[in-house]
Amino acid sequence: MLQRQTVKLDQLNFHHLYYFWVVAEEGSVTAASKRLGLAQPSVSAQVRKLEDGVGGELFDRSGRGRVLSQLGREVHAYADRIFAEGQELIDFLTGKETVKPARLVVGVPDSMPKLLAYRLLQPVYGAEQQFELLCHASKFDDLLSDLAVNRFDVVLSNAPVGPHVRIRAFNHKLGESTLTVFGAAELAAAAREDFPNSLAKLPMLLPAAGTELRRSLDLWMQQADIRPRCVGEFYDSALLKEFGAAGVGLFAIPGVVSEEVCRQYRVEIAGELHGVRESVYAITHHKRIAHPGVSLIVDSAREMFATSEPACQPLGPTQSAMTNIPPMS
Repeated sequence: MLQRQTVKLDQLNFHHLYYFWVVAEEGSVTAASKRLGLAQPSVSAQVRKLEDGVGGELFDRSGRGRVLSQLGREVHAYADRIFAEGQELIDFLTGKETVKPARLVVGVPDSMPKLLAYRLLQPVYGAEQQFELLCHASKFDDLLSDLAVNRFDVVLSNAPVGPHVRIRAFNHKLGESTLTVFGAAELAAAAREDFPNSLAKLPMLLPAAGTELRRSLDLWMQQADIRPRCVGEFYDSALLKEFGAAGVGLFAIPGVVSEEVCRQYRVEIAGELHGVRESVYAITHHKRIAHPGVSLIVDSAREMFATSEPACQPLGPTQSAMTNIPPMS
C-alpha cells in the first residue's frame, strides 16, 4: 500500500512535474536533458524535489534507464492529462483552430493476434465522433497493472482477468471464434490429407506456454490424443505468423480473421479445430462502460463475432475428419 501525505495544490511545483514527465516519456535522464536543454544534474535534482513533495520514489532505478514505480505510474497518468490539456490551452490562446478528439488509450497483450486487435479497433476510425487512439502492446500482467491506475481506458485480450488477480477490473466478453490452422501452401496441403491427425506428423508453431491460447490448444490436443511436433514457441503472435508464412510450421489463430491472415501472410487453411474456441474480452477498470470509444469497440466487436463467416477457403472432403474429435468440455 502506498503511503500518502498531505499535498496542497499551491505546493505542487508544475516545473518539477514537467521534468519528471519528460524523464518518464524519454526513459532516461540523459535523453530528457537533451530534450529540455538542461544539464543532467539539474533535471535529476528537480525530479528528486518532486519525489520529496509527493512523499515517495517515482522511479525504480534499473541500470541507466528509469522505470516508473507504482507511485510513478499513477503520477505519470495524471501528468499526461495535465500537459495534454495545457497544450490545448496554448493552442486556444494562440488562436490555433483545433478539433479536440476524445482520447482513447488501449492496451493489447503481445500474445493477442495483431490482426484481431486491428479488426476490433478499426471501427474507431469510421465513427462520427473523432478519437485520438493511443495503443500500447505489452505483457498482459503489465497492462493490467497500468489499467489499475487508469493509464488505459480498456485492455483488449484473449484471456479474462482471473480471480487471482488483485486489481479492480471487469471482463466484458466480446465473442468467441473457432481456431483455424494455417500454413504455407505446401505444408497446408500436406496437413489437409489427414487433418487433424496430420498435426502429430508435421511441424507446428505454438503460442508460449502459460498463455490462454496455449492452454486451450494443449487441452484439445490431449483430448484428441494428438501430440504436435513443436518446432517453436512464441509469445509474440506477429512473429509466430512470420515464421508460419516462411513455411517453418503450421500455426493456429482465431478463424474470425482468417481472410486477413490468408491475404496478408499468403498462407492457406489446413483445417479448423471446432472443439476449441478462443474468446475475446474488453477489460475495463469500471463495471459500467462510460467512454464512447470503448462502447463503440464493444458493440462493433459483438456484432462482428455474431455475423462472422467460416473459413476463407473451402477445405475439401478432408474437413469431415474433424467430426471424429470430441469437443472440449
